Amino acid sequence: MHEMSLAESIIQIAEDTARANGAARVSLVLLEVGRLAGVEIDALRFCFDAASRSSLADGARLVIEQPEGSAWCMPCGESVPLSSLADPCPKCGSHQLQVTGGTELRVREVEIH
Repeated sequence: MHEMSLAESIIQIAEDTARANGAARVSLVLLEVGRLAGVEIDALRFCFDAASRSSLADGARLVIEQPEGSAWCMPCGESVPLSSLADPCPKCGSHQLQVTGGTELRVREVEIH
């Protein structure tokens, strides 16, 4: 399960931020995880809770924003919504798509005290 290694990395980023700013505690971590990022959100939440025990992020609230997927359709020449990497263009049915959004995975904000 790669969500555990993701959770551990997220906690490391939060702890590094807290220490660099002289804080003793992380109270909130805001993530951006695109719908096409290949991350199981419930598993990530579970892993974050488990991995944050006995860390500066113990008890921290995890907020996850999930941007929608999008792609550039080469035949249509338009930007289209995309809910899965396997989906065809909703306008023309082509699979010649260049993903342009929804694959993000980043820590956007860390609230410390």
